[in-house]
Amino acid sequence: QLQLVESGGGLVQPGGSLTLSCRASSGFGLNAVTIGWFRQVPGKEREGVSCIGSDDGKIQYADSVQDRFTISRDYAKTTVTLQMNNLEPEDTAIYYCAADNTGWGCIRGIRQAFFEKWGQGTQVTVSS
Repeated sequence: QLQLVESGGGLVQPGGSLTLSCRASSGFGLNAVTIGWFRQVPGKEREGVSCIGSDDGKIQYADSVQDRFTISRDYAKTTVTLQMNNLEPEDTAIYYCAADNTGWGCIRGIRQAFFEKWGQGTQVTVSS
């Protein structure tokens, strides 16, 4: 079964940048898989941050990150990257990547219910 691993989290100052990466432990990688990035903080529901369709035909962002984050694929590495710029304290959360095997998870928004396979998360902390 597909297993996902996130990396790249850490502690940064407001205005700084981080790059998160999502990779698959399985042999086929993520090039043909719809991938979403989500985040969660204590006491709040998990929210969608961004997603990218299996054929790159659809990309979605949460309004709060639209002009600051960029999701992309590294086809050579068969990974998905979330470039996060101009980070704010409100971005502090555990960030998860997830895979959607239905093909519907990144159509007309980040549709969390369609993402069924999740990584363990990586902590992002934005603080002065």
